[in-house]
Amino acid sequence: MSDPAFRVGVVGVGWAGQQHLAGYAALPDVEIVAIAGQETDVLAELGERYGARHLFQDWERLIELPDLDAVSIAVPNFLHAPIAIAALKRGMHVLSEKPLARNAIEGREMVEAARSAGRVLDVAFNHRLRGDIQTLGEIIRGGQLGTPYYAKASWMRRRGIPKIGSWFTNQQMAGGGPLADIGVHVLDYSLFLLGEPKVISVTASTYRELGTRDIGGMRWDAAGGGSAFEVEDMAAAFLRLEGGGTLVLETSWAAFRNPDDLIDFHVMGTEGGAELTAVGATKAKVGDLHVYRDVDGEIADYQPAAEPGLAHAGVVANFVRTMATPAEWAANDGSVALRRAEIIDACYQSATENKEIVLP
Repeated sequence: MSDPAFRVGVVGVGWAGQQHLAGYAALPDVEIVAIAGQETDVLAELGERYGARHLFQDWERLIELPDLDAVSIAVPNFLHAPIAIAALKRGMHVLSEKPLARNAIEGREMVEAARSAGRVLDVAFNHRLRGDIQTLGEIIRGGQLGTPYYAKASWMRRRGIPKIGSWFTNQQMAGGGPLADIGVHVLDYSLFLLGEPKVISVTASTYRELGTRDIGGMRWDAAGGGSAFEVEDMAAAFLRLEGGGTLVLETSWAAFRNPDDLIDFHVMGTEGGAELTAVGATKAKVGDLHVYRDVDGEIADYQPAAEPGLAHAGVVANFVRTMATPAEWAANDGSVALRRAEIIDACYQSATENKEIVLP
């Protein structure tokens, strides 16, 4: 690549980091200049595959490079804020994995850094780019369901605790369990589908029943370290929305339920309803989508067709497109992701204090 429009670095060489790398490599106007990661063999292989000129084990060395336009962050949650803030202060755009940070306090510092630098801060909410969610969003925005007033959504695993003993199950490093990990995706695509209503209050419960027990098969991977299981393994939340609407969320890493993971969204509106059910969760590239309506007093239900979504490739492409459009930078300062973080924080506070929490 002789004269790329953008030079990027990626911090993190796990699954998520590799999705970012593949996304950038698919774009003609981007050069992957540097990669940072702790796994030296994986780092070397990815560096060779993508032609990165610089390979580091320390993220600090990567962001010191003088010719980087942007950095992708795909590392444990406790590192999101320090890396993003340092990169933004050096004038780089930032694409971070979800959640934005461990909590809204750190997230707010990231957003303030983006605003001060006049740079983009984006978060990889890839599930809103599922083809079935995009199709349902068009139906809702087109008015076929009228005004949505009640929605219920979930991401439920039976056996899906990631690396017990690693940063995933360490409260200080992760900030939370499935609510912060996969529940934030459910919150994001639900609010996206509902048209970004303001959440005025939350009532939530969290449970730590199975992660602390030696139950065979409840974890995805072998033990990842010496930390105790400090986070929840299931959470449920009742969200009151401005205008009188309701959103109910459920999420689990481990629960005695159907063995197939589930991502879903059910909505009722004044003129119709819809159900999206992806049994198998991320392995189900297109879920089962139904729309329920009456026309002239007769049932007029139908099943819309949907194509597989763009996933991380779409997230990366949108990020690069935003970088190429300075007029859009100010509107992409991480504020949407910060609102998600504030809601997640309120859910944890509600569960701890056993009461409804009103959001400002």
